[in-house]
Amino acid sequence: MIEHNYRDKATTKKRMWITVVFLTILFFGLTLRLAYVMIVKSNEYSTKAVEQWTSKVQIDAVRGKILDRNGSELAVSGNVYRVDFDLNAIREYLKKHKLTSQDIAPKIATALGLTEKEILDKLNTKLPSGADAGAAHVVRRIEKDIADKVKALQINGVMVSPDTKRYYPNNNLLSHVLGNTNSDGKGLNGVELQYDKDLSGTPGVRIAEINRKSEDLPYTISSFTAPIPGKDVELTIDRQIQMFADKAAAQALSDNKAKAVSVIVMDPKTGEVLAMANKPDFNPNTPYEGAENFDGATATDKLQKMWRNRAVSDSFEPGSIFKVFTAIAAMEEGVADKGETYSCAGSVRVLNRIIKCWKRSGHGTETFGEIIKNSCNIGFIEVGKKLGKEKLAEYIKKFGFGAKSGVDLPGEAKGITKSAATITDIDLATISFGQTNTVNPIQFMAAFNAIANNGTWIQPHVMKEISHVDDQGKQVIDRKFNPKTQQVASAEKTTKLRDYLEKVVSEGSGKRTYIEGYHIAGKTGTAQKVNPTNGTYESGKYISSFVGMAPANDPKLTVMVSIDEASAGEYYGGVIAVPVAKIVFNDIFNYLDPSAISKDTSSIVSAPDVIVPEVRGMKIDEAKKKLKEVKLDFDIEGQGEYVTDIKPTPGYTVKEGSKVNLYSGSSGNYNKDVIVPDIKGYTKEGATKILEKVGLKGNFSGEGLMVDEQSIQPGEVAKKGDSIRLTLSDDVDD
Repeated sequence: MIEHNYRDKATTKKRMWITVVFLTILFFGLTLRLAYVMIVKSNEYSTKAVEQWTSKVQIDAVRGKILDRNGSELAVSGNVYRVDFDLNAIREYLKKHKLTSQDIAPKIATALGLTEKEILDKLNTKLPSGADAGAAHVVRRIEKDIADKVKALQINGVMVSPDTKRYYPNNNLLSHVLGNTNSDGKGLNGVELQYDKDLSGTPGVRIAEINRKSEDLPYTISSFTAPIPGKDVELTIDRQIQMFADKAAAQALSDNKAKAVSVIVMDPKTGEVLAMANKPDFNPNTPYEGAENFDGATATDKLQKMWRNRAVSDSFEPGSIFKVFTAIAAMEEGVADKGETYSCAGSVRVLNRIIKCWKRSGHGTETFGEIIKNSCNIGFIEVGKKLGKEKLAEYIKKFGFGAKSGVDLPGEAKGITKSAATITDIDLATISFGQTNTVNPIQFMAAFNAIANNGTWIQPHVMKEISHVDDQGKQVIDRKFNPKTQQVASAEKTTKLRDYLEKVVSEGSGKRTYIEGYHIAGKTGTAQKVNPTNGTYESGKYISSFVGMAPANDPKLTVMVSIDEASAGEYYGGVIAVPVAKIVFNDIFNYLDPSAISKDTSSIVSAPDVIVPEVRGMKIDEAKKKLKEVKLDFDIEGQGEYVTDIKPTPGYTVKEGSKVNLYSGSSGNYNKDVIVPDIKGYTKEGATKILEKVGLKGNFSGEGLMVDEQSIQPGEVAKKGDSIRLTLSDDVDD
């Protein structure tokens, strides 16, 4: 009996140990599982729980405005509507009315103008976990009439709420600078992208606890955070000056049948961009329309080309406008402008290559100021040689070429510049007059502004300040743009160079910009385009440009005009880019306080130049028609049937809208005097047309592309029917 009891106790003890071990293992396993759930799977399970018992609705903030420097609205957000699905409420609605998703989808689709499939996909939205979602976004930025149709359906859970839509009141104006937004209101390019964080604001959110029927629990308090509106971005742009630049660019694009035109206007003392126009452009209100007119392998490529801001993103060989920087480098280093002279015979040999001047016959002996005024390639090759490759490369870098200017717009190109170590003797020659290296327009303007700003380079920018309105309704300035500056040349040398550049406008290739009463300094350029595939220059493809500043002694304004691939016959910068700049300068002079630009405001002329045509010998009605075609007004003296004389004499250059005097008689006999027009820089075809208008003939010599010399100088008197000997230049660089 004692032995039996002993066995029972041993068995009981064994069973107890087994139970203890089992419970210990079970407890340990449960502990591990609990740790796994609470630590490893915590985020996942808590997310699922929140999805199941909370309703979360994000409330978008109103996007900030984009304004010009005077407060004019350039981009605003208007009130529209959005539609979302509260899927839990919809499911209860369907159950209550014994309906299915297929019953309501066609009605919602019709009201919104969507397909039935699109609505069904939204109604069947799933969570990342695979469970039925509690909410789904359907459509944004719909107008009130559509929102009213959706409300009229009275389907519980189909929510219509306020939303905002981006509007650009001026349509295409400044489109490449402003950019546009996507369907969610996020910036895609331009200022909209650059300052997206400031403009977007902070979304608000409403979170409420709900029961299984998606009803707010009566004893819970919803969490609500109000959205914070986006900040306003005030630009340096002057809307009125932008309109001037836009108009001039559009006219240049049309008149020259060009591939593209860019016009930039800046304040050289602050680095502020007052206007930046590119043509062709797009309407940011309908940003996907028109892309089919652009080159590109895919629809996306075409769209990106349409949106691309060419004034920032395109790089090109500058041509003769770059001579400004070769000149200032040589002046600063003391190797030029010391009374020396230069000899131009029309060409020079550099190693095994013959490099020509744009004037085939050569400029002869010239001073330093004259090689700038004449834009003499041979003279600048000599200046570059005196300067040396190391110093030239040093100044190229100092003026910001080969690096981004830092303009606050996306997509800026750096341009390509050669280092001193890789510059050959031929490179030294060609770089000196504007070939080989490449620049982008805004980068070039930043460098040119340094010449206008007494040697101080200043970072270009389009943002003036960012602000918001506080709770008391007061405007608070959050920050202003603080541009970087650097002294790159002396005030003394840049002042002297501006004097030389003023003579380019008053006497040289930029004289078609000359406006009586104003002092404009500038430089023209005509650069042959490089084929990006094989690196060779493309025949007949040029970028024609002009850069200018006013007033020359203390510039308040700089202007750049760039015309890409003009195909109407003329492409010389002094012929097609200069008149565009003159129109821009004229418009701005009339808009701004004249005393701030010029001391002499006695003659303010804003109309384009036209040449008085030959109408003598014509019948009065025929003469009237021809004068109206060139937009000239007229007075008629006498009662005769024919025009016997006209004053000013045919060939004179007058302003569009000017009045001429017609003298009539009974016969077609008249004085044969003609004033010879200025036709230097025109192609053979263009020169012929001008001469025909005034009754003269051209006798051309040479195999070149443009008129380099004319035997009778502009303004001299010739007889109708006379021939003028015209020499064509073989190599165009200016």
